[in-house]
Parts: sequence; structure tokens; C-alpha cells
Amino acid sequence: MPSLPELQVAFARAVTERDESPWLRDLIVSDRGLDAQARIAVYRNNVLSNYRKALQAAYPVVLALVGEAFFNHACDAYALQQPSRSGDLNDFGGEFGDFLGGWSPAAQLMYLPDVARLEWAVEQVFHAADADGLDLHALALVPQEELRNLRFELHPASGIVCSPYPILRIWQVNQPGFSGSQTVEFHAGGDALLVIRRDATVELERLAAGELSLLRALAADHTLAQAHAQALEADPGLDLAALLQRHVLSGTLVAFRNGRGATV
Repeated sequence: MPSLPELQVAFARAVTERDESPWLRDLIVSDRGLDAQARIAVYRNNVLSNYRKALQAAYPVVLALVGEAFFNHACDAYALQQPSRSGDLNDFGGEFGDFLGGWSPAAQLMYLPDVARLEWAVEQVFHAADADGLDLHALALVPQEELRNLRFELHPASGIVCSPYPILRIWQVNQPGFSGSQTVEFHAGGDALLVIRRDATVELERLAAGELSLLRALAADHTLAQAHAQALEADPGLDLAALLQRHVLSGTLVAFRNGRGATV
């Protein structure tokens, strides 16, 4: 007789991985005309149905692009490959974009993985913690010679998503209530986007090359001097003062640490 943990693991594998141990079937009571395999299938279908609902809520644009049948097929394949590791289904789906990138039925939809990554960023940003704005008075008191050593923190409800495809336009034309042309010009190039929550609303903003490099470097905990140097490689004409002012006042940057490690 298997132990309780062994029984639980075997049942979980049967439900999520279709790996049914023969001895497991012997321990399941057949009733109401359903044998052990059929009864396991009932649980499996319930689990997959919950997974589908969770992914449909997180990825409405992907769903709209491919249709329900294709989407559900992708959900089932993803769930069998990456079953939830959390008791909260809101955490399920973070790797869906990467999964779509390697899933052969979606191979012709080259833009789809990045659309999914954008949707997940929107979902995460919407639920992320809030933060107060940066202390402008404290920043003004920093000596000029020390500014270059500051490390800035981005708002916790923010993220950056980049793609060689026009994912912002794809996202926009698939929003509820959108009116106008549904045309997406794929030759127009890709997008680098700041995804950020402001006043309980998630906003998507295009980033120029230097701006993207600057924010990425700051998010990676580089000093302002290091981030500025990287941004200048992407855009030699970058106006650092104007960018800092914009992202401080708009709430992208919410805190800074000085060279002694103190957070303000």
C-alpha cells in the first residue's frame, strides 16, 4: 500500500501529466458506471477547465487573435507542460509567452509570444504594489557632484516589454470598445514599451532607444552615471535632465539611493 504522499503525487501526475500508474486505478472506487480511468478524467477536465479560465482572463488579446478552440488547445498543452505551482491561479501563466514561442502550432504567428508577454506585464502591473512618489525635496538636496552615484528605483507597478513586432497596435485594436481601422502595419517596426500603473490605470508608453536603455540600466541597479553612459550609446543626443524630470514627475522613478546605500 503506497503512503499518503505517494498517493497524492501519483494522483496529481495522473491529473496534470496524464501519467496514470496502474496501481492508482486499483485504489479508485468505480461507481455510477465510471471506471477509475474515467473518474480521473473528470478531475483532469475540471483542472484543465480552471486553467483555461485563468489564462483567458490573463490573455484576452491572445484569445481574440487565435479564437477559443486554438486558445484552449494551447492552454491544455501549456498546463500539461507547466502545471500550476501556486495555490493562487492568478500566478498561473507567467511562462505562457515563452511556451507559445516554442509551440509548433503557433509557429506561423511570430508576434503571438510577445503579445502574450505584453499581456502578462499588464496583468502583473495591475496587481503590483503601490508606491509613493520620489521625494523631490530630498533629491534637490543631493550635492551636484554626488548625483552621478545615485541609484534610482522604478515603480514596483511597472515593467518594460520589447518586441520586433508592433505589439502596442495589436493590443490596442483588440481592446473592448475599440473603434476604427483594425489594420496592423507589420512593416512599421517593433515596439519598446513602458507598462506602468498610474491612478489605478495601466498605461502603455513607447520608449525611444536611449530612454529604453536608461530605464533598463536603472532597473538593473546601475548608477545614474553608468545608466547615462549606456543610454548615450543608444542615443548620443539624449537629454538626461529632461528624461529624469519626466520620469520623476510621472512617477516612473519613485526612490533613490545615495552612494552610502541609504534609500530616499
